[in-house]
Amino acid sequence: MPVGELSFPTMHPVAGFRLATVEAGVRYAGRRDLVVMEICEVATSAAVFTSNAFCAAPVTLCKKHLLVTSPRYLLTNTGNANAGTGEQGYQDSMDSCQALAEQAGCLCEEVLPFSTGVIGESLAVDKIIAAIPTALKALSEDGWEQAAHGIMTTDTVPKGCSQIIELSGGRITLTGISKGSGMIRPDMATMLAYVATDANIEQSLLQEALQIAVDASFNRITVDGDTSTNDSCVLVATGRSNIKLHAGNRDWQIFVQALTELCEQLAQAIVRDGEGATKLITIDVINGSDVEECNQVAYTVAHSPLVKTAFFASDPNWGRILAAVGRAGVVGLDLQALTIHLGAVCIVRNGGRADDYLETKGQAVMDKDEITIRIDLQRGKATTRVWTCDFSYDYVKINAEYRS
Repeated sequence: MPVGELSFPTMHPVAGFRLATVEAGVRYAGRRDLVVMEICEVATSAAVFTSNAFCAAPVTLCKKHLLVTSPRYLLTNTGNANAGTGEQGYQDSMDSCQALAEQAGCLCEEVLPFSTGVIGESLAVDKIIAAIPTALKALSEDGWEQAAHGIMTTDTVPKGCSQIIELSGGRITLTGISKGSGMIRPDMATMLAYVATDANIEQSLLQEALQIAVDASFNRITVDGDTSTNDSCVLVATGRSNIKLHAGNRDWQIFVQALTELCEQLAQAIVRDGEGATKLITIDVINGSDVEECNQVAYTVAHSPLVKTAFFASDPNWGRILAAVGRAGVVGLDLQALTIHLGAVCIVRNGGRADDYLETKGQAVMDKDEITIRIDLQRGKATTRVWTCDFSYDYVKINAEYRS
């Protein structure tokens, strides 16, 4: 089960955006594993994708289609990533898009495909094509919760967030879902995320807003340090509210902040639901010389198996954190100046264990489900924040049995 309370929220429908989730049997029988999302004609869309060089066939095709036109449909299957599948995988994604386009009455380029699941296996295109008519008939603006379930793989709970935002010109809606539990160290977004708003936003501004939100949220999470081949995040603005947003004004700032907060909630939900996770760990690195240096330290700590297993055991073995900071590769690190805190407890000061540190204080922090590590480098003014989780027995079990 995930760390903390992850009850699925009320999802406000977004005018001009409809969803349907059906059973295609891509990998498992009796499971809803195909999601179709329909976007109204006047909408604008933005997207970011994985930085993995072995990006999946659907990612390659998405990028190609986005260069041609704005999407009308998003087609997502679970159970099979269609990654590491070469030319046949690309053709399989193309065939899926073409089938949906023909049945929906749009161009093939107006369909964006997404896949998640096992890497290196051929996609069951015939099963996807056979399920498309049922999906098109089931499209509904209220289909968010079913879609959140439909995009899950090893997730234990669906992940969603929805807001009504008050602007000077009226109200707009912002609703989104995500999936992800393992193979999480995004360099763009997360495994899969879909967000829609009924605001009217030009495509270039929408892309800018998405990048700002992603950099502060999905790009700040890691479960295991593995960047997926299929990471994709899409933001759609349908324009149906008739409230047009312009760069720089207060309404725009409110929207970007709300989008960032929504993405942060979806990103944290992924870490809370990390495969076998029992603790949510926030790592704050402050007063670095630049953000790159702060990230270097934060991710070294976040990816350390020794640190992560100590957290699983609730063991205040603070030396593992110190060692990770020391091997992060920061040139000229002043060991006498930096400090490390576990929650409110200082564990490292003046190059070693803080003189007022007590094991009982460290234990009290480690016994919590949500813990913050704060590393003060005392080298400048740059900061960063990364969310991660512990490593448990279940992480190994889940991934060892992933294909069974």
